Amino acid sequence: MTLFPLIQSQQSVAVNRALPLCKEVDWDFQKNIPIYKKGSPSIITGLRAVLVWAWKALHTQRFRHEIYSWDYGCELEALVGRPFTEELKRSEAVRYVRECLMVNPYISEVNQINVDFRDERLTITCKLKTIYGEVNLDV
Repeated sequence: MTLFPLIQSQQSVAVNRALPLCKEVDWDFQKNIPIYKKGSPSIITGLRAVLVWAWKALHTQRFRHEIYSWDYGCELEALVGRPFTEELKRSEAVRYVRECLMVNPYISEVNQINVDFRDERLTITCKLKTIYGEVNLDV
């Protein structure tokens, strides 16, 4: 029993709401295209679906495409051409990655985020803790 029964914390509301099975179109990360089987997109579920969602979210520039909500996508492009120190760029990149991925209700934690700026290319690795288990993400 609580003192204010009509007021619930965000956490208790989230726990009470069961999430449907996560579904996504399977993705070929090397070719950056959807995977088709017998002429139709291959639908995946569970951990692989969350991984595909995360990979695509990190590759989508936030606020650029009207089809997506303002919560979807990543703001890493904002770091391009900025006169920031390497340390500041890394910390901002880690923050952008975490903000991008944590909007997904199937992801509970983003850990071990490693960003590497080399040869005008950004690579990201991290570990996602999801409701289906843990998975490593390489972008």
